[in-house]
Amino acid sequence: MSRVAVIGGGITGVTTAYALAKRGVHVTLIERHRYAAMETSFANGGQLSASHAEVWNHKATIVNALKWMLTRDAPLLLNPRPGWHKLSWFAEFLAAMPSYEDNTVATVRMAIAARKHLFSWAAEEGIDFDHRQAGILHIYRDRAGFERAARVSRLLSQGGLLRRPVTPQEMRTIEPALMGNFYGGYFTESDSTGDIHKFTSGLAAACLRLGVRCRYGTTVTAVASENNRIGITTNQDYSVFDAVVISAGTASRKLAAMLGDHVNVYPVKGYSITVQLDDEASQAAAPIVSLLDDATKLVSSRLGQDRLRVAGTAEFNGSNRDIRADRIRPLLQWVEQCFPNVSTRKVVPWAGLRPMLPDMLPKVGRGKAPGVFYNTGHGHLGWTLAAATAETVAAQVAASLD
Repeated sequence: MSRVAVIGGGITGVTTAYALAKRGVHVTLIERHRYAAMETSFANGGQLSASHAEVWNHKATIVNALKWMLTRDAPLLLNPRPGWHKLSWFAEFLAAMPSYEDNTVATVRMAIAARKHLFSWAAEEGIDFDHRQAGILHIYRDRAGFERAARVSRLLSQGGLLRRPVTPQEMRTIEPALMGNFYGGYFTESDSTGDIHKFTSGLAAACLRLGVRCRYGTTVTAVASENNRIGITTNQDYSVFDAVVISAGTASRKLAAMLGDHVNVYPVKGYSITVQLDDEASQAAAPIVSLLDDATKLVSSRLGQDRLRVAGTAEFNGSNRDIRADRIRPLLQWVEQCFPNVSTRKVVPWAGLRPMLPDMLPKVGRGKAPGVFYNTGHGHLGWTLAAATAETVAAQVAASLD
């Protein structure tokens, strides 16, 4: 039987291993942590959001990055310190701007395709991941933001997504707990939310039942193409496989270079807080419907009865994993302003590095060398897209082994 290695035990690696195992492939999943989903797939915003598929290669992103460069708590923070990786990434980011519309449409189509796979896998394997199908409400505080959202909605509709405009009165009907003054909103009923860590952990357990060899606590130190096979050196041993899928998050760039491929993933740090809703008053005052606040670039998701996840911001600061108080503070303030009756006495902060490619599309498919495949670089949409890209790459790998 052909042997395939999947490097990376986050949402993309685990979904890839599962999709391969369902095709009868002998899979080894290699993950440096003791468990699956312990980095970027640990505490994200929770949104399965086709409505958030707009890529960032737009002049508004450049303007905001420059405007906020010296504002430490800005939604988008760019460390001005130069570096070759950062400079090359932004050069490719600018080069992809003419493809903004096409890439946005392609992303929303992937997001819609991912839903059916993820939902069916969860049902088949009995995975409880606090899934809530209540839609996602985008909120806008001024006319300019609302009108720009109308243009984005037209692009999303080209990809098959219905996102309808709503008035401030309709917004409060959709989510009565929301406080504040807003110009209007857009509501996507087909979007949903869930706990990425619970889902990935559950699917990793399903992989074990399907015969996947899960090598946790194992760090890949080298990977090479040798005589049409793949040699992988870890901190424990050396093994040879018929194929490899790189799903290693921000480490994918380094591994790809070993295999002769250019996969220019940059680590874009995002932050989240998990508010523990320990009292009945907070549970009643917290939102049920998932939100995205355009002005602050923050999202919220209700996870079960007793947790509210708030996440967002983008920090271009290299591989820095520090949880900064000045970046967490705006998330707390957002909760206090929009949901003043929610207690923030008990809050768990978190930060993770999103693996982002310059054109905002994931790298899915073959590398240069025989037997090399990629499923990486999903940026802020890994939870939303992973099931679709896992199916795509698993089909390619399986076909290559026939």
